Amino acid sequence: MSTPPTTDQVHPPAIHVRGLEKSYKELHVLRGVDLDVARGNILALLGSNGAGKTTMVKILCTLLKADAGTVRVNGFDVATQAADVREAISLTGQFAAVDEILSGRENLVLIAKLRHLENPGAIADDLLKRFSLTEAGARRVATYSGGMRRRLDISMSLIGNPPIIFLDEPTAGLDPEARIEVWRAVKELADGGTTVLLTTQYLEEAEQLADRIAILHEGRIIVDGTLAELKKLLPPAKVEYVEKQPSLEDVFFAVVGHAEKS
Repeated sequence: MSTPPTTDQVHPPAIHVRGLEKSYKELHVLRGVDLDVARGNILALLGSNGAGKTTMVKILCTLLKADAGTVRVNGFDVATQAADVREAISLTGQFAAVDEILSGRENLVLIAKLRHLENPGAIADDLLKRFSLTEAGARRVATYSGGMRRRLDISMSLIGNPPIIFLDEPTAGLDPEARIEVWRAVKELADGGTTVLLTTQYLEEAEQLADRIAILHEGRIIVDGTLAELKKLLPPAKVEYVEKQPSLEDVFFAVVGHAEKS
């Protein structure tokens, strides 16, 4: 009698990381990272500057080789099937990679043509509508606000419908209004079935967007769970006059402080 397949075998995670290590000479950046990201979920990867977030994203995107460990993205091994991984992903870095001389629509058409897709104009128009940029589509990107540029950048990364997208600090340097615009765009991605791995230093951003939150500290994932699960790591709220639930910021500093003492 055969053994029925497990849930992981039937629905393998979009991103699967085990024992990931990376060093730069004597500097140990990643020290055995384990992480899974379910398909269609948003995972926020938190960590202080120098925690290894960008290094980890670069390894997942095949831009950097790991020293040790196993990494599979969309079912493909990043070390031996890099081309297949790159076909399945898109990366939006910390700075908007848009051509300011071109219009928003021209930026999108250009990327669609570079990907050898049919009907690049229709693809561009659809994405402009999806990210509320139709009215600005004919304008040069140099005239766009920070939030508009970031939304255009994210829309460009979706050309070809990659099932997995990496957003490396997508709202860094944006004002609160522009940040909310980007949050709305990211939520729409996940609602459409896209898997999102988001690195951020903004704890409120993780609270607003993430299905799960992982904290990377001193090269390891020290906490991984839903916001509700992470809040349970702290003592229950004391009821005096007003009940104050712990915020993600409380959890982050409590966990990181505990890890430094242990």
